[in-house]
Amino acid sequence: MSDWVAKRFWKTAAPIEDATGFLIGLDGRQVKTPAKAALCVPTRSLADAIAAEWDAQVGKIDPTTMPFTRMANSALDKVTPQKDAVVAMLAEYGGTDLLCYRALGQDDLEARQKAAWDPILIWAAQKFNAPLAVTNGVIPIDQPAESLTRLHAEVATFDAFQIAAFHDLVAISGSLVLALGVTHGRLSGADAWDVSRVDETFQSEAWGVDEEAEELAAFKREALLHAEQFWAMCS
Repeated sequence: MSDWVAKRFWKTAAPIEDATGFLIGLDGRQVKTPAKAALCVPTRSLADAIAAEWDAQVGKIDPTTMPFTRMANSALDKVTPQKDAVVAMLAEYGGTDLLCYRALGQDDLEARQKAAWDPILIWAAQKFNAPLAVTNGVIPIDQPAESLTRLHAEVATFDAFQIAAFHDLVAISGSLVLALGVTHGRLSGADAWDVSRVDETFQSEAWGVDEEAEELAAFKREALLHAEQFWAMCS
């Protein structure tokens, strides 16, 4: 097995503006995605952020320290060729949204869920004319078809770069509604994280903190905040 790893070979990383958007140059040489497409992004702020990630590399290149580069690569290599399928996959979260499934037989936890989750569901119902049903327990329930159609239509308006960020917001929070709340400014990424963790917070208060779980949670929270920042830089 080869021990080869990519190492820094450039002196300066900087955006390059052209007719299609903003490229990322390493001493003027264009950065490519893993699929060999030009890493071209729609805004200067996003290009600056990606260039800063490359400029921060010392010695071996560490992809884990380059979240904006990763999301841009995903937008170009994964979302663009199959946008409709990705939109459909993300919209499906509305059918099993975290906020719709409440505790069964745990009144204290259910009260917390209601206080944290109902305002966001009410907002989404009004904003998108897409009310969702709520139940106790984990047995799946059917959601109004019209609501799911409207939520799907909203996600379909996003471009490939927005979808790359939106994917992480949805997947990390477990909620299409929370992700839409972030993208529409209803709540911050940090607030969305807290709202998505009502169950975990309740359990840690009851049984104590699991340090390994907390470490993983911190990693996920950081990724969600990066997705929020990426979304903001897309336009």
